[in-house]
Amino acid sequence: MAEHTPRRDQPRLRPAPLLFEPAEAASDPEHFFDLESIDDPRALLERATELTLAFRAAADRATEYQAMAAAQLADPRRFDRLTTADIAERAEWTEDYAKRMVEFGRDLLRGGEGNGFADPV
Repeated sequence: MAEHTPRRDQPRLRPAPLLFEPAEAASDPEHFFDLESIDDPRALLERATELTLAFRAAADRATEYQAMAAAQLADPRRFDRLTTADIAERAEWTEDYAKRMVEFGRDLLRGGEGNGFADPV
């Protein structure tokens, strides 16, 4: 289930930084942002929660940028505009979802807030 992004007039929370993982650590399937090395369950819960919130915030922002890009690509004023079917194919979405993302993106580009983050699903 998608989490809601704060409305544009509310400040965004700063999620925990996603620290760089060295290649050798990333290649270890048991390694995930050094969580496996935290012995204290309180500290583990705190850091895991920080990472969860950071990933949710990142996913919400990425969705907004996807929507804005889809709206720009579908803009009828562009000579090279794409159809929603083309956008859906490129983004690996259904065409219906692409249509909703285009509308959501148009609202974001107009500076509209609607009800805050409106998950186009």
